[in-house]
Amino acid sequence: MRFHLPKGMARAATLAVVLALPLTLVLTAPAASAAPPDIPLANVKAHLSQLQSIATSNGGSRAHGRPGYLASANYVKGLLDAAGYTTTLQSFVYNGATGYNVIADWPGGDPDDILMTGAHLDSVTAGPGINDNGSGSAAILEVALEVSRQALQPAKHLRFAWWGAEELGLRGSQFYVNNLPAAERARIKAYLNFDMVGSPNAGYFLYDGDNSDGVGSGPGPAGSAQLEQTLASYFTSIGVPTRGTDFDGRSDYGPFISAGIPAGGTFTGAEGVKTSAQAQLWGGTAGQAFDPCYHRSCDTTSNINDTALDRNTDAIAHAVWTLGTAVPPATVWSDTFESASGWTVNPNGGDTATTGQWERGDPQATTSSGAKQLGTTLSGVNGLVTGRLAGSSAGAGDLDGGVTSIQSPAITLPADGVLNLSLGWYLAHGSNSSSADFFRVKVVGSTTATVFQRLGAAVDRDAVWGTVSADISAFAGQSVRILVEAADASTASLVEAGVDDVRITRQ
Repeated sequence: MRFHLPKGMARAATLAVVLALPLTLVLTAPAASAAPPDIPLANVKAHLSQLQSIATSNGGSRAHGRPGYLASANYVKGLLDAAGYTTTLQSFVYNGATGYNVIADWPGGDPDDILMTGAHLDSVTAGPGINDNGSGSAAILEVALEVSRQALQPAKHLRFAWWGAEELGLRGSQFYVNNLPAAERARIKAYLNFDMVGSPNAGYFLYDGDNSDGVGSGPGPAGSAQLEQTLASYFTSIGVPTRGTDFDGRSDYGPFISAGIPAGGTFTGAEGVKTSAQAQLWGGTAGQAFDPCYHRSCDTTSNINDTALDRNTDAIAHAVWTLGTAVPPATVWSDTFESASGWTVNPNGGDTATTGQWERGDPQATTSSGAKQLGTTLSGVNGLVTGRLAGSSAGAGDLDGGVTSIQSPAITLPADGVLNLSLGWYLAHGSNSSSADFFRVKVVGSTTATVFQRLGAAVDRDAVWGTVSADISAFAGQSVRILVEAADASTASLVEAGVDDVRITRQ
């Protein structure tokens, strides 16, 4: 973990959506075709003992440019070579010293659909780095070896990585991503990152892929929400609550999300102090750091919470098996709004908005105490937006006077399978908004159901792209339309909304 910025802290989960029954909001990954294994804790701890021995034999650390790091990389590579992986020791130079990434590919799977799992292997110079980040490195190593033991035949191509020089600013992972040709980057469909998964005073944090916490850096690239939910489903299954942690750029997911690759992962905490509420939630000691030995010489094999390490390793295996063996869903219908496709404004003739009606186009950015209309879309140049022009001021083209709606053309749904509707969205408004203002998505068939709703509130809310997914299997076999509504329905407030990349899939 990088030493010069605070680690992402736990935040109260504030899923800001209101759902209307019978449909429920879900952020799902396709079901696995093979049962995820229970990874033996003893195997993971054996790797930690080896990393500790390597550090002890090489001046007490496994830092970039030190012999302990290369010995660590060779240890990992040797086990993977013997297990049947195709491995590469990728070298790079930073601060005048040679660093190494270990990249391991499991044979088979779709080469155009790569699931990548990574952890940084280096320590700081002050200590052996057993929790930070021997824990993540050992956990993904044992998961990779279990893939080999079970001769797994995944639908996706599985790639594992151990990064060098993370502690000096994500140097290894940045080198890897920067040097991938664009076509190769496009083949990586998801990246899972595991950095510190055995903290002695552990919390259970998941990277906030969907921005449901509503703070910090916003969501990860489209698909990050599904990675978060896949990991959450494991912890739910064992009765362990989780909380979000922000994509704050302090670990090796950073270069991947900068390249538009969906990311996720787990984290048990670093130098941040566990609160009383967190101690009640997870146990441990309030008022003490999650890892009191963070970046210190005492980060040894004694600095590990076995329960947290065991749970997180099994969560990694759950994610790799669930995502890696899943057959990708088939696209039933999609619209990126790059060309006109038959959406109808005010389809029922009851809209009351005087300005800012929905339209398809290239939006212009507006700012008022922060971004209110985004000048960027999730893909391409066009999306749906409430008044795409910026006008003379932020409030010149915003939504005013009531409700605006826009409806898709008719979509014929298959009669069977799990049907999922996903889309990118945002709702922004000034601090004089209220719950009378809203962004809403409905499915209209033989019945009408609200599948997603975000209400306004008396706070300043800036525009940030989020992604949402809803199970619409109740409409199987019907001809349906997607109805999107937004409203400035209380006292006049600066209200803007956007939609992009609408998709229906069948699993």
